[in-house]
Parts: sequence; structure tokens; C-alpha cells
Amino acid sequence: MNTAITGLQWGDEGKGKIVDLLTSEHDLVVRYNGGANAGHTVVIGDQKYALHLMPSGILSPEITCVIGNGVVVDPGKLTEEIDSLESRSIETGGRLFISDRAHVVLDYHKMIDGALEDFLAGGSSGESIGTTRRGIGPAYADKILRAPALRMGDLLDDSVLSDRIGIACALHSEQLASLGSPERPDQERIIDDCRRWRDRLGSAITDTTYLLHDAVRDGRRLLFEGANACLLDIDHGTYPFVTSSNCSALGIPAGTGLPPRTVDRVIGIMKAYSTRVGSGPFPTELHDATGDRIRERGREYGTTTGRPRRCGWLDLVAVRYTSMLCGTTSVACMLLDVLFGMDEVRICTAYRLPDGSITERFIPDAHRLEGVEPIYQSLPGWDGDLDFDGERSRLPDGARRYLDVIEDILELPIEMVSVGPERTQTLLAAT
Repeated sequence: MNTAITGLQWGDEGKGKIVDLLTSEHDLVVRYNGGANAGHTVVIGDQKYALHLMPSGILSPEITCVIGNGVVVDPGKLTEEIDSLESRSIETGGRLFISDRAHVVLDYHKMIDGALEDFLAGGSSGESIGTTRRGIGPAYADKILRAPALRMGDLLDDSVLSDRIGIACALHSEQLASLGSPERPDQERIIDDCRRWRDRLGSAITDTTYLLHDAVRDGRRLLFEGANACLLDIDHGTYPFVTSSNCSALGIPAGTGLPPRTVDRVIGIMKAYSTRVGSGPFPTELHDATGDRIRERGREYGTTTGRPRRCGWLDLVAVRYTSMLCGTTSVACMLLDVLFGMDEVRICTAYRLPDGSITERFIPDAHRLEGVEPIYQSLPGWDGDLDFDGERSRLPDGARRYLDVIEDILELPIEMVSVGPERTQTLLAAT
């Protein structure tokens, strides 16, 4: 069975942990979108791994990992990850394959990203998108513009490499000047970096579309790992406060070259509450002690940037929408332990619009979503011992009731419940 793991909120739901848990049931783990702006944290015993470009399956030595064509690759960050893993005795050689069609993130993309954020912050609205400034958006923009774009396969051809970087540096120097930035790309240094990365990564660069089709034909089991999350999807998220790729399950075919029928099940990952990083609307955000408590108990600080995350109650209007988009077949509810000890918990089940009408439908437009008021269902909180024997039936009454309400509203089973960061702190079935 081929499985997709996708985030149902604004990211940081705990996808890496679920990918790690399910890796043993699969043969390949495939990343299909995003770049080094994503961060997946996996805890194994007393060891913590923060992964950005590397598929989370790399922590299992028998697994093949694939970075698909839909990813934008920062080779410098990827080699840093490889070095970090190998320093901890996790070998990647012969197990990691990178699409020759995946586009490359270079220094000028990061310069443009930062300059554009500064330009927007100084504009009439005074509000930037809130990117990680890792060059992701500009790299995808170059992909669509085509003329100056560089793909991983181009690292293997010196003549193509020099020509394309020369054009890109000239173009982006003009863009940086127009944005008022003093930075300019160093063409020779970028070319030298690319040659160095070729020496490190060249043996892993291949046509992963054929590799994946061959794997499917041979009956090997694929696990698709999404980066970011559905509410950040470029087409279906809270535009323009989104990322630059299709990070819902809808991005799998384009990001891998495999047809939609390849995916047999889609597990949607959601927190027991909501978080968001950066700018953009967040209907259930809490600006009080409860929001602060969730942030501290949930250690809600970005894996990639360290930025504090905005925290709020669970928004099931949003999760119902993303579950519909992704064709979700079951749900994993993460970080339920963060809500232990609260007197009351709330779930947003509808929105009140500015005209007073009520809707149960999500609004994937930032300007319009800003004006909604969440309508909550209130439930009693719970306390209790987290050292139970792994059965959902032994959770405190309030926690079980909370999960039951989520299942009823979503009309989906909760397949997994996480009550802590470690592999062993996960209920693997809705029993």
C-alpha cells in the first residue's frame, strides 16, 4: 500500500514523527514539494533529529529516500544535513536520490527573498508575507520564468552551469537594485559552490520519475512525505500568506511524476490545537495566557527559524476543508498531551461572517478570512496520567470525548494519537 502524509493545518503538525513511524511499512520515502523552509523533527529515544530537505525516512537504514522534481533544493543545506547525519553514524550514500529536474536554490534567490520581504514591510500595508528568507519563492519563480532557472541535472554540465548562472546573476542584480537592496550575487563564487556540490551530490542526481515508476511496477511500497501544509498551498491556502508550492496531497503527481491512482491512502496530520508561523489570518488565535501556555507546553518554536509560533484553539472548519481537498482517509491527532490539565477546551465548528451570517465552509483568501469570527463548541478539559499502556480507551474521559467530537465533525477516523515526542508515545490505532 502506498501512503501519503500531509499536514492539514498551517504546518508544524508533526508529520516527521508519523513518517518515521510508518517508514517500516514502506520501502521508499518520497519528498514531493517545498525546500529547506520546511522542518521535520523526529525524536528517537534521547536523540533528536531536525530535518529540512532530507526525507524523514533516512533515519531507517534500509529505506531508500527520494527528493522529487517538485522540490527546490538548496545543495548547501542538503550537504550540511548529510554531514550532520553521517557524524551521527547515519549513512546516506546509495540511499538518497535527487531528481535531476528539481530546481536549485542559490544565493541570489535568498537575496531576492529578503529584499522583497523588506520592501513589502516598508510598503503602505507594512506587512510582509513572513517567509523564512530561504529563497524558496524566488526559486519557484525562476522555475516558472524558465530563462535563468537551474536544475539539479545542470550541475553535471559545466557549460550549461556557467551560462545559466551568468544570465541569472545579471537579471537578479537588476531586481535587487530595483528593490533597494545593496546586495549583489557573486557569479564566480556561485559557480565554484555548484561545482563543489556536484562533487558531493552528483552520484545521487538521477531521473527519479523513472526510478519511482520502476519501484511501483516492482511492487515496492511508497510513502509520500509532504512539506509545509495544506493551508499554505499556493492554490488552495490562505493566499497570499502561503508557501510557493502545492503542499497538499494534490502536489504528489506533479511533484513526483506518478499518477494520482498511485496513492492508496492519505493520512492527514493535525495538532489537537492550531498554530501558525509568520503573517496571515488565523481565526482561532489566542492572545492571552492560554495561548502562551500552549506555546510553552507544546514547545512551539520553529524547527527551521526558531520563531515563536502563534497558537490557538483547534479550527475544524479549516481541517474539514483540507481533509476534503486531500482526499484524507484517516487522521493523526498530534500533541494531545499539550491540552492536559486545562479546565476547558474549545473547537471552532463554524465562522460568523461580517454580515452576521454563519458558514461552515473555509475561506481560502486572506483578506476575506481576516473578517470572520470563530464559533466554538466548548468541552470540559481533563487531567490524568500520561503513563498509560497505549490504549485510547484508557485516556481520560475528557480526552476521549474530545477525540470523539473531532471524528464526528470530520467524519473520519483518528488512526493515531500522539501524547509525546517519542515513537513510543503514539497510539497507533483508534481502539
